[in-house]
Parts: sequence; C-alpha cells; structure tokens
Amino acid sequence: MSVPVRYLGASGLAGRLGVSRSAVAKWRERHGPDSPHPFPVPDVEIDGVPGWRPARVSEVEHWRADLPGRGAGGGRPSAAEREYLRAAQSRGVSRDEARRVADAIEEERPEMRRPEIYAWLLAMWRED
Repeated sequence: MSVPVRYLGASGLAGRLGVSRSAVAKWRERHGPDSPHPFPVPDVEIDGVPGWRPARVSEVEHWRADLPGRGAGGGRPSAAEREYLRAAQSRGVSRDEARRVADAIEEERPEMRRPEIYAWLLAMWRED
C-alpha cells in the first residue's frame, strides 16, 4: 500500500508562515513568474489549486525574507523597526548600515523574526 504524497495548499502554507491565506494569494499574484522576485512555483496544481511540499516552507520563508521590506516602497516601517532605526541613528549608525546589521543577524539566526532581532539589538545597546 502506497502512502499518499502530502502537499500544503495556500491555507496550509499560510498557517506555517503565520500569515493569512489571502497574503499567499496576493504574493502569488504580485510576484508571478515574470516578476524580478517570483514566488516559488507550486509542486503540483490540481484543478487550479496549488500545492507545495511541506519541505519547501523554508524556501518560501527565504523568498519572503528577500522581499523589499517596509520603507522600501512597501509602506511605513513597523514600530519595532522605527524604534531600532532611531536608536541606531542616535549611536551614529546610518539607516542602511542598521538594516545591513539586521540582515546579517537574520542570516545567522533564521529562527529569529525581524521584530525579535530589533528587540535583541536594542537590549544589547541598552546594556552598554
């Protein structure tokens, strides 16, 4: 007896990413195959419904991390990012450099989300 292959639909993928199903649908729509940053192509489509292997969740997370962030044409920075950037500026660190630091930490610690990285950096600076 064969074991069925399991896939995540947009709802399942969204649940793993901590976003809504409509966010996944919008990403697919806005970042199609001809986009400079195309959304990862589904492994299967059944009657027009996309499916991704669960092992590809990390690929989608990396894709999402490489999206132009808030403040890069995508709206206002989050409150956590604004607080971090203000603190960085008060220490003589430019916005670009502060973002590069956060990017580097995100690469080294992929389990941390941006708000956690900002909070961690702020806590370190407060200890100085």
